[in-house]
Amino acid sequence: MQIEILFPEQCSLFGDSGNVRYLKKCLPDAEFIHTSLNDTPAFVTGSPDMIYMGACTEKNQEKIIKRLMPYKEQLRDAIDSGKVMLFTGNAPEIFFEYIEKDDGSKTEALGLFRFHAVQRLFERHNTLVLGKFMNREILGFKTQFTQTYGDNSKNFFCSVERGDGINKQSMLEGIHVNNFFATSLVGPLLVMNPYFTEYLMEKLGVDNPQCAFREDSINAYNIRIKDFRSCKSLH
Repeated sequence: MQIEILFPEQCSLFGDSGNVRYLKKCLPDAEFIHTSLNDTPAFVTGSPDMIYMGACTEKNQEKIIKRLMPYKEQLRDAIDSGKVMLFTGNAPEIFFEYIEKDDGSKTEALGLFRFHAVQRLFERHNTLVLGKFMNREILGFKTQFTQTYGDNSKNFFCSVERGDGINKQSMLEGIHVNNFFATSLVGPLLVMNPYFTEYLMEKLGVDNPQCAFREDSINAYNIRIKDFRSCKSLH
């Protein structure tokens, strides 16, 4: 099994590198390919079983869009074919049509999904999020300068019980198409959500998936859910 980590030097904000470290514990026999910004991605030269990318700065986001633009059809094919893909934080925005900046200018993105992000660098939005994916609670944090706009009613990642969805008026978070998962939740997501981690492991072909430190992870997950529900304010 091969798992490609895209641009880990740039895409490790908000603890998202913890997703990679946890996957390595959950899948000790897997080969992890760390693709640097100037490398040709493994999904172009080969066929990794999973592609992951975490959150980055806004400047690096623009560099990554330019770097991946020549490969957008390969990424489209990967999504359509059902390859397991997880993009967290602001990484999903590279798949949008564009990102609107404070001055009204637009950065063209890969255009694989009919969404756009509105970036306001003086208006960071922080919130806890508690939602549901496949009848299991999903929890995480949002810390972002952007709000996403578009219709994800037919392809959302999770429905939100507390907190915000893709924007402050939405209760539907992220994108889920085939085995492509895109969410602005950080935390890191996989460490905080052991059942979702096991779901991904199953999608990767693992029989009877058991996440690392399973008992402790599930206990911590249950405690966080209780705490999130009891919070008077999530912001």
